Amino acid sequence: MKFAELKDMTVAELAVKSRDLRQELFNLRLQKATAQLEKPSRLRLLRKDIARVETRITQLRQQSAQPKAA
Repeated sequence: MKFAELKDMTVAELAVKSRDLRQELFNLRLQKATAQLEKPSRLRLLRKDIARVETRITQLRQQSAQPKAA
């Protein structure tokens, strides 16, 4: 996932995306624990995607919290 894909999403959409990515990461961790994981590199990619989404959420929240100059 590219950061550009996240630029047009709202905070609510990003929150849903974050929840879905975290659920997928959880499932992959279960597969890893039971030695059924086919693509171990997917864990790393998911962690990075989650970080991108959380970064964008933080940016949007900071923008909305800043008072606008007149």
